[in-house]
Amino acid sequence: MISTEYANAYTEVLEILKYIPREDYNKIPKEKIQLFTTNANKDYHFEYNPQIDLSEQNTSKIAKTIIAILFRDYWATIEQREKILVKEKFDMQKQEQELKEKYSNYNLFKTREIKKIEIVNPNNATDQIAMTEYKKETFWSKVYNKIKSIFRK
Repeated sequence: MISTEYANAYTEVLEILKYIPREDYNKIPKEKIQLFTTNANKDYHFEYNPQIDLSEQNTSKIAKTIIAILFRDYWATIEQREKILVKEKFDMQKQEQELKEKYSNYNLFKTREIKKIEIVNPNNATDQIAMTEYKKETFWSKVYNKIKSIFRK
């Protein structure tokens, strides 16, 4: 079962495709048109105004993406298609780099910086308290400290 967002987007795409030239419409494979038709929301009504630019229309982001993919795959010239593919590749690499930086091992496990908290006394005097990290004492350090305390006595 397809989501209502995609069903509405398919309805919008079919409405937009009514206004393109016949030779461009024929470049789209019949299977894609059939997919849009069978999965479109029959209860959703969308009106396309050909005098207004597509970006100014009240179309969903999914419908705009589908139209962009149709342009890239079926209507664009070779030069346009190459530019689009280069731009998509650049955007994907940029997004992957951002995700790498966000979820890198270094960033995940680095210690957080210690923040200072200000406490206001009723006397209008402010005290600054620094939060410190608590480090659990290891077994060997306990033994070492115990031996050290015996020799101090």
